[in-house]
Amino acid sequence: MALRYALIFLFSLLLTTSLLASANGDINGGEDGDILIRQVVGDDDDHLLNADHHFAIFKKRFGKTYASDEEHHYRLSVFKANMRRAMRHQKLDPSAVHGVTQFSDLTPAEFRRNFLGVNRRLRLPSDANKAPILPTEDLPSGFDWRDHGAVTPVKNQGSCGSCWSFSTTGALEGANYLSTGKLVSLSEQQLVDCDHECDPEEKGSCDAGCNGGLMNSAFEYTLKAGGLMREEDYPYTGTDRGTCKFDNTKVAAKVANFSVVSLDEEQIAANLVKNGPLAVAINAVFMQTYVGGVSCPYICSKKLDHGVLLVGYGTGFSPIRMKEKPYWIIKNSWGEKWGENGYYKICRGRNVCGVDSMVSTVAAVSTSSH
Repeated sequence: MALRYALIFLFSLLLTTSLLASANGDINGGEDGDILIRQVVGDDDDHLLNADHHFAIFKKRFGKTYASDEEHHYRLSVFKANMRRAMRHQKLDPSAVHGVTQFSDLTPAEFRRNFLGVNRRLRLPSDANKAPILPTEDLPSGFDWRDHGAVTPVKNQGSCGSCWSFSTTGALEGANYLSTGKLVSLSEQQLVDCDHECDPEEKGSCDAGCNGGLMNSAFEYTLKAGGLMREEDYPYTGTDRGTCKFDNTKVAAKVANFSVVSLDEEQIAANLVKNGPLAVAINAVFMQTYVGGVSCPYICSKKLDHGVLLVGYGTGFSPIRMKEKPYWIIKNSWGEKWGENGYYKICRGRNVCGVDSMVSTVAAVSTSSH
């Protein structure tokens, strides 16, 4: 019996190594990508001996330049630290691939400040509308709103903690598509500039542009303001230093209502299938080093700090656990060069990284203005 388990373990290890090796090439593309990822799959620090070489590839791939030798030296030290983090993440999250991303020269604090943005002080108000309980017995085994025309291309929030606005527009874009049959890209910048909605139960907790916000507050703002404009009419700038330029004659989508979905994953799936993509908050600690695969870390905080869009779910075979692994499909707002063409897969079934803790659905009304 012991021999049998040893053989199964050896087989799974070989299979995992082979899958990770192929994922390296598939996900990053090209020889440079292979080198960048292979360095963190191993168990030793050999890759750090070649850190200058890897850093040079990283700078070229992501167009990084630094103002001085001191800054270059500092960013190289941060890069080395992030390689060690990626190795730790690989061990804690073996069904995903972790390695070099465009964030590999940022400290965790810089990453949180510039690329996340769910206001940690904000929470769902106690009087929030609860989504009705839906039947779940006939749910499809897999579903993806990208296949049904309800998802716009991946966007990029830049160095601005405005993820909450992208989660909000993504959900309303899908709802508006279901309502009108038209997929219209909506304006995050309108939310960044104009939405200062506050949580009445918690003083000082307001949507605050690049300093964070909450999707439900943004839905509330959109409801009160009369809707969101098109992206092309109010384009994204990545800063919150501008004035509000909302023009209510150019509204492209309106909120009819919004509600909070139960923590139950079957209910989340049912709401997704029936109502369109869902606004979701997540803990993004493993996302700084994520390259691809299904992220299912053994340990992950449930402190929510990033707003994303849930667009689908599926199931894939996990060589680590030798069984099928169900996952959520998440649309992120860090551009198409991050993750799997801008998307993140995270396992479903046990509220990993708090992904089921703050889920909202929104319904749109049909507009005649466009």
